Amino acid sequence: MPHVTLFVAGLHGLLLLALLMPIVRLRRGRRIGLGDGGDRELLRRIRVHANFVENVPFALLLLALLELSGLDARLVAVLGGVLFLARLLHAQGLAASGGSSFGRLWGTLLTWGVLLAGSLLAIALAGARLLG
Repeated sequence: MPHVTLFVAGLHGLLLLALLMPIVRLRRGRRIGLGDGGDRELLRRIRVHANFVENVPFALLLLALLELSGLDARLVAVLGGVLFLARLLHAQGLAASGGSSFGRLWGTLLTWGVLLAGSLLAIALAGARLLG
């Protein structure tokens, strides 16, 4: 059982809910049932949520596969922690401004770093096992 990934996924599930709340609040307050209704703030919040959904599921799958493949749980925990920090930074940065920001930049770079490191580790682990 990939316990580290399970914990990390739980944290990300809570963050996903936190990212949904402002969208619901804005939709209800501004009576926008579908789309963004031309509302820039709502569009930004929708993109924060969408970017999370575009990046986190594959990263969590990668972490789970690495953990199941026997990668040291401490390394999986580090990758998961960096991913969580990255997503917090990205959400804060993009929600505050549609343009460039510290949070958006570092959230993106750290997310990509986790995806790159996880992908390279996966290839190395699989290659080592396949080549014996």
